[in-house]
Amino acid sequence: MNRRNLAALSLVSALLVATACSGGGGDGGGSGESGGDVTLTYWASNQGTSLDDDREVLTPVLEDFTEQTGIAVDLEVIGWSDLQTRIQTAVTSGQAPDVVNIGNTWAVSLQATGAFLPFDDAAMETIGGADKFVETALETGGAEGTDPTSVPLYGLAYGLYYNRAMFERAGLEPPTTWEEMVSAAQALTDPDAGVYGMALAAGSYTENNHFAFINATQNGAELFDDDGNPTFTEDGVVDGIVRYLDLMQSDDVVNPSNAQYDNASLAVADFATGKAAMILNQNNANATIEANGMSPDQYGVVPFPAPADAPSDVASHVAGINMSVFANTEHPDEALQLVAHMTSEEVQTTLGKPFSSLPVLKDAEAVFTEDAEQAEIFTQIYNERSAPLPLVPAEDQFETTVGQAMNRMFATVATGGTVTADDVREAMQAAQDQVQASVG
Repeated sequence: MNRRNLAALSLVSALLVATACSGGGGDGGGSGESGGDVTLTYWASNQGTSLDDDREVLTPVLEDFTEQTGIAVDLEVIGWSDLQTRIQTAVTSGQAPDVVNIGNTWAVSLQATGAFLPFDDAAMETIGGADKFVETALETGGAEGTDPTSVPLYGLAYGLYYNRAMFERAGLEPPTTWEEMVSAAQALTDPDAGVYGMALAAGSYTENNHFAFINATQNGAELFDDDGNPTFTEDGVVDGIVRYLDLMQSDDVVNPSNAQYDNASLAVADFATGKAAMILNQNNANATIEANGMSPDQYGVVPFPAPADAPSDVASHVAGINMSVFANTEHPDEALQLVAHMTSEEVQTTLGKPFSSLPVLKDAEAVFTEDAEQAEIFTQIYNERSAPLPLVPAEDQFETTVGQAMNRMFATVATGGTVTADDVREAMQAAQDQVQASVG
């Protein structure tokens, strides 16, 4: 999903704890009173096609909440390019909303600031209990062994999308292993025709760090040790990155121009227009695929495959959006009621289609697509074959350092250079040293 570097937050955590206790309210944030009734301020992240689209989707959901509880909600939808800065400013100034959406990989970094309300047993019971959530999704809410400071709101997972007609013409079955995926991609690559077996967002540091994590996890490797120190130079991490780079470098199934693709929608467009037979994307790709002219019956999805002998069959990180309550809210009880409402089965079903999200609740039905098979596959990936990105405060720095290093390595490959395992290890050592310096 969209991720932003929150390193500055953890570096000033002592300041943040102090300022976060200054109380809510004030200009531009906090909660106020409206005619004696409580009004909550809610910052929602942009999930739909525009900020206006999100407001249109969320307004009736929040009006229902007000009708049920008497609690008004002042909604502001914030774009991803601004959300990190807005949250950082709110944390450091104490002028915060009551409730906010966060990218779930930010959770531990934000937790370290002390600026957010812990979901202890009582708070969790207020919102319906921890047992209602998909277990791996709830794990993203905070560091292991602590009360989480965020809970799941919208789920996302990666899948391998494939062009049915291309596969059928070539007599190929959807791949179940990495080796089968590469073999199929090679069979479907025809550079003279401008067609490649796969398209990647190889210039996107967010996509690249996600696949560094997934490939490393398939290899049984960890990116941080038990003390929160980075271990980016482990063989399993290095080998996983090499495997991913080789899709462009030695397997020749990715167009070198993909090194300039700085967001996933560019790869999706290639897939939808027949320039690529496969893409790796999250389940919210459907709308973009279909907007580019590809009908739902023309593509299928399978889990992102691991090598045949891989120690783990993890197919995605636990992607998505979490919901947090600022600790300085003047209305914690009402804020928790809003969280309970937004994570209720009814609201999850209402928002699943327009926001193309997977349900974060156990046994809930995915409604982001009318394709029952695809809904089942993505739900199974999210619930059973996903793992949280490292649950350490420095996770955000892993994303930027490793992701940007992979951007540079793909650029080297795209311009005719070679990236060896030693080159990858050297790049990972530099990233590790940078992160370690902040960990202390």
